[in-house]
Amino acid sequence: MTSPSENRTITLAMTGASGAQYGLRLLQCLLAADCNVYLLLSSAAEVVIRTETDLDLPTNLEEQQLFLSQRYGASDEQLTLFGRDDWFSPVASGSSSPSSMVICPASGGTLSSIASGASNNLIERAADVALKERRQLIVVPRETPYSAIHLENMLKLTQLGAVVLPASPGFYMQPATIEELIDFVVARILDQLGLEQDLMPRWGEE
Repeated sequence: MTSPSENRTITLAMTGASGAQYGLRLLQCLLAADCNVYLLLSSAAEVVIRTETDLDLPTNLEEQQLFLSQRYGASDEQLTLFGRDDWFSPVASGSSSPSSMVICPASGGTLSSIASGASNNLIERAADVALKERRQLIVVPRETPYSAIHLENMLKLTQLGAVVLPASPGFYMQPATIEELIDFVVARILDQLGLEQDLMPRWGEE
């Protein structure tokens, strides 16, 4: 594992693919691990959150930050939300962006934009910064089936240094609830980030 998570800052982006539960659970775990989180929500992600969960997510950015901070027990200034066109945010520049970024869930359109180098919004720009600065970028697509375009974009991102971690939960732990299926994927993301986790034992562990 890497250095302690306290005071470590991680960028978490959520886009319009199905699977908002993965991103929200990851947010909860990152905050519980004392990480500082820069959260980026696409417009489509907000729609998916309201569709797939019972969260009454506010529409105003400041209210969203307060709502999520209170829901997941974030300490003061531990969670910061940035707007889609906030080009002066730390994640928009290689000189101050965090060392790790996770896009969970990642839509097919997001895969395409990042693979082609587009920076049409802050999520795409932050991912572009992570790639150009050779920093950790974890992309969690939630789509089925994959088209050749999806596969080509995932291959390109892998070749550029990103980790493509599909939201494909395993069943060898004999999960009994949807929450356990979600935790399986989130645990794998936390492992990639080098953060201690007790959501799911690793293969061979009790």
